[in-house]
Amino acid sequence: MVNATPDYEKHPVVINGCSELFRELLGEAGVGVRSAVGMGSLPGNVAVEIEGIFEVKL
Repeated sequence: MVNATPDYEKHPVVINGCSELFRELLGEAGVGVRSAVGMGSLPGNVAVEIEGIFEVKL
């Protein structure tokens, strides 16, 4: 989720940074599906909120 004004249209560009970080840290296992949506406000006025579900192999 991206904290944005109603006229902002580049939410995927913002979220791409997180996608690229996961790929860099986890390799191809870090590549997954994602959504990029704009919100009028987020808790604490943060810029982005990222939620993830990961499977850990032991």
